Amino acid sequence: MATAEIIHRTATRPTWAEVSLANLRHNFRVVQQHVGPDVTICAVVKADAYGHGAVSCAQALQEEGATWMGVTSLDEAIPLREAGIRSRILLMTGFWRGEEEDIVRLGLTPMVWEPAQVALLEKAAVPLESKKQAIHLKVDSGMGRLGVTLEGLPAMFAALKAAPHLSLEGISTHLASSEVLDAPSVEEQLRCFDAVRKIVRDAGYAPAIVHVANTSAVISRKESWNSMIRPGLALYGYYLPFERAGREVSGAKLRLPVKPVLTWKTRILSLREAGANQALGYGGTYVTKAPARIAVLPVGYADGLNRALSSRGRVIVRDYYAPIVGRISMDLTLIDVTGLPDVAVGDEVVLLGSLDGLSVDAREHAALANTVAYEILCGISKRVPRRHHPA
Repeated sequence: MATAEIIHRTATRPTWAEVSLANLRHNFRVVQQHVGPDVTICAVVKADAYGHGAVSCAQALQEEGATWMGVTSLDEAIPLREAGIRSRILLMTGFWRGEEEDIVRLGLTPMVWEPAQVALLEKAAVPLESKKQAIHLKVDSGMGRLGVTLEGLPAMFAALKAAPHLSLEGISTHLASSEVLDAPSVEEQLRCFDAVRKIVRDAGYAPAIVHVANTSAVISRKESWNSMIRPGLALYGYYLPFERAGREVSGAKLRLPVKPVLTWKTRILSLREAGANQALGYGGTYVTKAPARIAVLPVGYADGLNRALSSRGRVIVRDYYAPIVGRISMDLTLIDVTGLPDVAVGDEVVLLGSLDGLSVDAREHAALANTVAYEILCGISKRVPRRHHPA
């Protein structure tokens, strides 16, 4: 019995992420208040809700009033339906051949931009009889990824006319640089999208749902809101820094009072004394200048702690900041706790989050790693368990 207990305890790595569903609900309300009651929120929960746990987040968002959820593809939508999510689900990158019957069966709403997609869905939707399958037309207004172009519209109209069991419910595009306030491409994209909308109307279609704005556009470009928005990052407590002429800018109009939803923690695995001029970690890239006390953390880049934070990042230990020293390895990271009082093995360490006025957030990690907060959050690996807290 004692042996079994020891095995059980040592089999659990003390590294975890706490997800505040209360903060998630707060952020949804903040966004809704910002855009007003006449604009629908499509809450983006793709990529496992940006690493926060899609099912639990979707359940909380649905309870808070989210009538739409945005996912990448069918494989992300199925677990939501199986968990009882009744909200409309938008497949933002379309679907693969062979998935159309499941889309119809589960009541999903795919983005389409090619005639072949329309034909596949029409065939799958024939048995619906009293209800048409809703689709949203994705427009390439200048992003250059997915979407129908001006030249492709005639073929799409022909396909739609041959699909009486489908309903063109929505039309959408995606902005490439909504966080760059003086980017001429944004205005060009919006003009292109407006031109396509007019052509669609002239062809006899009147999509009731129009959506363009991601988080950055929700904050900075009211003209892009239309009837529905697609916030993702803001729901999880972040947004990209805004730029003008290549420089970061800020201001009251460029802020939303959202709160980070995820706190990432670990515990001190080991403490050791290091002498002066001692090399630490792989490659000996960090050398102590004086005697130091070093704590070993059971977390590394396999957990999603970005290797670019090596000897650059910091964590929070007992109400103090402690620097990361040496290279972050696959499973272990070293921090310098020299002079910090009462530090002991088993102490909690905050990797991402706040504690008593101290804060290390995903935006800080992103700046040090020369990336974006999206990647930091999505990069927290599956081997880090998520603990969801309702309050």
